Parts: sequence; structure tokens; C-alpha cells
Amino acid sequence: MGVMDKFLNYMKINEEDDDYYDDEYLDDDEEEVAPAPRKSNSSKSKDTEEYEERGSRRASQPKVTPIRQSVTKRMPNASGMEVCVIKPTSVEDAREITETLLANRTVVLNLEGLDVDIAQRIIDFTSGSCFAISGNLQKISHYIFIITPASVDVSGDFQDIFGGTFESPINNGL
Repeated sequence: MGVMDKFLNYMKINEEDDDYYDDEYLDDDEEEVAPAPRKSNSSKSKDTEEYEERGSRRASQPKVTPIRQSVTKRMPNASGMEVCVIKPTSVEDAREITETLLANRTVVLNLEGLDVDIAQRIIDFTSGSCFAISGNLQKISHYIFIITPASVDVSGDFQDIFGGTFESPINNGL
């Protein structure tokens, strides 16, 4: 290594070192932005224009995407309200109850005459569906329930109103 190489290394203009560093770093694939047209009598510097151009480009391309999109749901008017009476025969009928609630209709659920285990599974499924849509489930009698979507309010205490006048179904399990 001669005096000239030492001098070039000190001044950092030696070509060998440049090649070494170039191999370590990957070329950045940056998007080339065409410069904005310049006005002849503009007093802004080139750096200021470039900064403003980059800022406007970033503002037009949001980097954050919202996870949840806002959803607007139209509620039907009072004339479109409907009450459906459903008397299920199996657990598979719980799906029909849920679909009726999702259609924004009130359900009167009659579980009389149904096996207690099946009735319990239907109530479990239906109460979960009701909770998911922020609805309301109230007991009218021993085996009759009213399930409403969030847009329907039910007032009054059905147990006091009816006073246990309904007969309870036969319990096949005991």
C-alpha cells in the first residue's frame, strides 16, 4: 500500500472501498416523482416545492386502513313491524327463529309440548342470537317467550299480567 493509497483512504475517495459498500446495500426501489411544473417568476426554492409535493402525495394516500367500516342500517317504519309465532319441533328450528330476528321481526316462541332438553337447547341458541343483535328475550309463561330485535321495546311484567294461567307441558325427562 503506497502513499497515494493511504492518502485516498484518508480522503475516502478510494474506489475499492466504494465497491465494497455498494455490494452490501440493496438498491432502493423508490418511486420516481416527476417534478411539478415551475413558474418562471416563482420565489420558492426547489427544496420547498419538492417538500410540498411529497406532502400532498402522502396526504392523498392514507396508509392506515380502518378495520371496521361504518355500517348504516335502515330500520323499517312502524307499518312494517311484524310479530311471528313460532312453535319449533326440533333444534334445527332455532335457525328460523334467528333469521326472523335478523329480519327485524318480533318472535313469540311457544315451546309447549316439547322435550325439556330440546327446549333448553333452543333457548340457549336463541338467547345467544338475541344477545348478538342487542335484542330482548322475556318469559311470558313457563314455556312461552317473546324475543324482540333491538328496535322493539317491550314494557310490562308478563309474569304479573298472566299470573301463571298457562299449563306447563309434560316433562318427559323426569
